[in-house]
Amino acid sequence: MSTAILPRAQTPGTDVREDTRTVPDLSHGDGDHERFAHYVDKHKIVDSAVTGTPVVALCGKVWVPSRDPKRFPVCPECKEIYESLPEGDD
Repeated sequence: MSTAILPRAQTPGTDVREDTRTVPDLSHGDGDHERFAHYVDKHKIVDSAVTGTPVVALCGKVWVPSRDPKRFPVCPECKEIYESLPEGDD
């Protein structure tokens, strides 16, 4: 007795369907946010270091800082926003 193995699409009782559900794109483009140092209120950085609470950068990135920002170039979007703000106290 021999057994014939049919390709999945030809297997009786099976159906191939395309997944048409929409999945929101929660990324920030191509991942550039991970490659930059971002501008955040310095008091919130300290709070985040103590409590682990996420911070929000000027560009909108939300994360818990854990890397040395001096190792990365400044986020161009954060820099543009920062430079457009009126001068004031640090």
